[in-house]
Amino acid sequence: MNNKLEKNFTTGNTTKKLIGVTIPLLIAFIFSMAYNIVDSLWVGNLLGEKAMAALTVSMPPILLTISIAMGATNGVAILLSKYIGAKDKENENKVISTSFIAAIIFSISLTTICEVGAKTILNLLNTPSEIYSMAKDYLILYMIGYVFVFMYLYFTAVLRSFGNTTMQMISIIACTILNLILDPIFINKMGLRGAAIATLLSQVIMMIIMIGYIIKKKLIVIDFKLFDKNSLKELALKAIPSIIQQSIPAISTSFITYLVSVFGVLPIAAFGISGKLETILFYPAMALNMTITTCTGQCFGAKNIKKSKEYLKSGILLGIGFLTVLTIIVVFFSKNLAQIFGAGESVKNLVKVYFSIISVGYIFNVITNCILGAINGFGKPMSAMFLMIFYYIIVRMPLAKILSMNKLGLDGIWTAVLISHIAASIASIFYFKILLKKDNIKFDMELI
Repeated sequence: MNNKLEKNFTTGNTTKKLIGVTIPLLIAFIFSMAYNIVDSLWVGNLLGEKAMAALTVSMPPILLTISIAMGATNGVAILLSKYIGAKDKENENKVISTSFIAAIIFSISLTTICEVGAKTILNLLNTPSEIYSMAKDYLILYMIGYVFVFMYLYFTAVLRSFGNTTMQMISIIACTILNLILDPIFINKMGLRGAAIATLLSQVIMMIIMIGYIIKKKLIVIDFKLFDKNSLKELALKAIPSIIQQSIPAISTSFITYLVSVFGVLPIAAFGISGKLETILFYPAMALNMTITTCTGQCFGAKNIKKSKEYLKSGILLGIGFLTVLTIIVVFFSKNLAQIFGAGESVKNLVKVYFSIISVGYIFNVITNCILGAINGFGKPMSAMFLMIFYYIIVRMPLAKILSMNKLGLDGIWTAVLISHIAASIASIFYFKILLKKDNIKFDMELI
């Protein structure tokens, strides 16, 4: 890595440094959200609510595979940040080279599995017959570009470990603009399949931009001779729990989609639109999770626990303040925002109810994500994984099933989501205190 571009998080003003590394990542996430929303905007307005429902049904497996990629690459960032903080160049280079080879093999394998099993996946999601064909076509075409998405996320994770989040922002902005231009052209000619092709082309361009930047700046040196079995084991120990962490929300979304599908096509369309809008409220939490992982990871590697404490506190305060304002805006304008996707009055009302019920849950979610980021930064992704299992598998999914079966119906599902956000925040605070005490880390948690 070019030392001039490397950032040291073990010294200096923590709030300023956290903001400096989080803002480019958040902007990247916002444009990533726009990148994904573009398809929904054009599909909803040009093809109607059935096509929107087909897009919604195909999204859970797509989100799951992207979550797996984010988890695997975040596992790389967890390990790499530690070695960067410890100034261990030898292991730093081994991790980069080993993880690069593993990323290529893993992404190709997962792409093949999804292409072969597309029909089975849609059957498991209880896809209605009237939208099955459209959903299948979109899923199969989209997954062709998964290797490019995975490797893009891999390079951004490596750069993020060094404190470089700017390139992720630049590349996603360029590709969002490209997708915005290509979508209506291909959708008008090929329907929903055109949306998938436009997205695929954008993903290829995004990967080319990232590789070109890395080569030009000589940011990362990959040497196949440095492939190391011990580094691969270390990566697996960090990546597997991180993959599970990132995948569990997507699994939960698939399950919720299955429950919602029982209520018909319009609720599926409303849930899809709500999910797109919801990313506005999730991405700040995700950005803080990842940057806190990097910051506390470097500090933990340098044995500077005091700085780790400051990063966590700053992240929680920034997150609560930002999410409070953002949640109020989204809840208040939810019907107007839904209309952008071509939603009719019934769908707009369903979207409004969704956000009205969950609302405060997003503030609890940002607290949870900040703490999970610190846990990951301390090299404890397994602990964060168990919290995610509690959050989604133990609380949300069974409760959503139970509450959807009584007179609450759809509202019961949304209530279960709210309860799970609150439960996760309480559990993460409680668990983190125990973890710190267990590891004999003197960490003043008076803020939380």
